[in-house]
Amino acid sequence: MSGFKEYASHDAVGLAALIAKGDVTAEEALESALAGMAEVQPKLNAVVHDMEAEACRTLAAGVPDGPFAGVPFMLKDLNLNYAGQPTGQGSRFYEGFVPDRDSELVVRQKAAGLVVMAKTNTPEFGLCATTEPVAHGAAPNPWNLAHSCGGSSGGSASAVAAGVVPAAHATDGGGSIRIPAACCGLVGLKTTRGRNPVGPDIGESLISVGHVVCRTVRDTAHFLDATAGPELGAPHAGPASEGRFADALARDPGALRIAVTTRVPAGRNLDPACASAIEATAALLAEMGHTVEAADPPIDYEWMGPAWRRFSAVNCNLNLARRAAALGRPARNDELEPITRLTAEEGAAMSATEFFALIQEIHAFGRQMALFHEDWDVLLTPTLAAPPIPLGQLVMTTEDYEDYYDRLFRYIPFTPVQNLSGQPAITLPLNMSADGLPIGVQFAARFGGEALLIALAARLEEARPWIDRRPPVWAG
Repeated sequence: MSGFKEYASHDAVGLAALIAKGDVTAEEALESALAGMAEVQPKLNAVVHDMEAEACRTLAAGVPDGPFAGVPFMLKDLNLNYAGQPTGQGSRFYEGFVPDRDSELVVRQKAAGLVVMAKTNTPEFGLCATTEPVAHGAAPNPWNLAHSCGGSSGGSASAVAAGVVPAAHATDGGGSIRIPAACCGLVGLKTTRGRNPVGPDIGESLISVGHVVCRTVRDTAHFLDATAGPELGAPHAGPASEGRFADALARDPGALRIAVTTRVPAGRNLDPACASAIEATAALLAEMGHTVEAADPPIDYEWMGPAWRRFSAVNCNLNLARRAAALGRPARNDELEPITRLTAEEGAAMSATEFFALIQEIHAFGRQMALFHEDWDVLLTPTLAAPPIPLGQLVMTTEDYEDYYDRLFRYIPFTPVQNLSGQPAITLPLNMSADGLPIGVQFAARFGGEALLIALAARLEEARPWIDRRPPVWAG
């Protein structure tokens, strides 16, 4: 591998420090990342758009002196625009769409000094917990190529887990940061609603947030410091934070009240490997001095799954309508996967009154979860109900709409909770299955509680470090 030998062993904070000290140049870092991408891409299919030329132009022009100056980075190819580069949404219907302005999050990422070198694979419109779009093909898991890397930020997680980049952009509207992070053995923080910007092209994002997938807790904290903050004209803003999120890395969170639940909807099962991971984590937390007790949050699963699906259906319909207006024609059947088409049809069938009532229900649920967290500092759950699933097990090419969403929520019953409530949640790679697949565990805190999650995650990372784990597919 060209570049410098130790490139893949550094997280983004460490790599930025090397570049700042002059021990390594930004050009050498990019060379290493590009070589790693070329090495693993044939196996992982993590990248859908190569931006090497743009990255070289960025370096030639001089990157801003930000906290990640010169660090190679990738963007998820969904709902995030980089001027002059295609945004495909994982869909054949968006082929040829090239935005003329940056999303605000990209503006802040550029100001932080990140060097964007590629856009990553994602399922069509992010509607799946595995990354297998017809437009680009499946993205396997670097830990086992027969299994999924998760979704919808699957390509980003796969590239980070394989050591191509230390961190990559990801979004989370139903678990899409946490799901692939859990599948690939990474840290994945879903932020509080309004913490990071989503505009200006997306005016409302009640359930979806953007952040990163990465290998260390300190990276997720420092990235949040680089991008968090109110966005001009945004309808939502996260509560003001006390100091920098990175300050929480060295903070003792104190003795916390931690509720633990493995309850899943009726008729669904929790895989024994995920149950064992929770038992081990609960025991570790108790050893660390926390109060850990079984307690189920007030979640009506009969409402939650359909509520998430209906909200996503309206957004899906809106995405298709915008593209249709730009093209002057609706999508052809051969430009959309069946589940996308059926989801959009459900959204189109909802009245304005029904949709507004749904928003009110979502806010009421957020209040219920806020009351739960008056008694509990942290909620511990599995991230997923099973280890990373085999490729082909959950695909959007089926015409059986109800069965697809039933199987989806059997796999991800835990993650949509915080999308609907707006709370932050983080998945940590504390466990591995007997056959060598990562098993994530999830911690959720009250609205605005990222600093607490970061402090707790940093202590867990010290107690059970994971940074030296390497999947079989590894750059270099």
